[in-house]
Amino acid sequence: MPLEIAGHSALVLETNNLRGGDTAANTALASLHQVIALLAAQSIPLTALAQLIITHDGIDSDACAMLESVAGRQIDFVRIDSATGYYDAKNTGFAATDAGRCDYVIFADADCQPTAGWLAALLAPLAGPDAPAVVAGRTSYAPTLAGTALTTIDFMYFPSPLRDCATRNFYANNVVFRRHVFEQHSYQALDGVYRAHCQVLGLRLQQAAVALHYAADAHTIHKLPDTRREAITLRWLRGQDTQGLTPHLVRAYLPASLQWLGRSGPVGPLCVLSSRLFFSVRALNRQDLPPVRGLRWLGAVALIGGFSAIDMLGALFRGLGLRSAGASNHALSYHRR
Repeated sequence: MPLEIAGHSALVLETNNLRGGDTAANTALASLHQVIALLAAQSIPLTALAQLIITHDGIDSDACAMLESVAGRQIDFVRIDSATGYYDAKNTGFAATDAGRCDYVIFADADCQPTAGWLAALLAPLAGPDAPAVVAGRTSYAPTLAGTALTTIDFMYFPSPLRDCATRNFYANNVVFRRHVFEQHSYQALDGVYRAHCQVLGLRLQQAAVALHYAADAHTIHKLPDTRREAITLRWLRGQDTQGLTPHLVRAYLPASLQWLGRSGPVGPLCVLSSRLFFSVRALNRQDLPPVRGLRWLGAVALIGGFSAIDMLGALFRGLGLRSAGASNHALSYHRR
């Protein structure tokens, strides 16, 4: 059945995260070649999909032909402006899908490495009698100590009351939507926000009673930035995002008497990050993460605390009315193998 679903699906792959760091075309192309090769090795072949779309801001015709050779199929290359943001690129990719052939739209990222069974596991829940409208796969960093600590911060999943095996949130690098659901909701503009749009969309879907099925076996590994400096920059930007995300969280989960936290400067975001620190530590040895015991557990907790401290500084900076210029389109480098 997943193979049949694939025949009615489009896979949209954005390349925004390959812009950063060494911007030489061959570096970005090598990274894209790697992820296309991993997708081509899926248990469901790429040829089974109705459509494969790549959004880009400058892949030449020779490179396009080479990538099609690796994929073993035709690719629809959609040109976007170099200033187009990450979520706008996903909306543009969706707009390029064929409504007559594609009842489902899968979103993946060029800086993520899917496991061999990723696509089959992501599509399998859509074949059931009570099939969900959205399936969220599991995203993590590499299973190192630092990667495990960062996964508890950036890629947590919270159970949803809407149905069994459902999550309240998803990540834009590993999800499939029924076409009409994404068409109705899509990603909305959020001023000055770096990467919290999918969290806001998750809240909107929860409010609309659209359940997000959680498929833990649909696993993809997100690369970390190439340098320590860019890793710190990522944490800073994530912290600043909390300022824009807090009003949405407050409206969704807190009573009327606490709505003031959504407009409390740095107070609300710091409360959110303090709560997240608790949940991150609690997530260790859960949520399909590699186990850490003894001194490794203490090390993971220390790393969670250190990374969270940088996030809090970013949130404080933004909450005091300051912001990093161009944060919403800030490009980091994700080329490491």
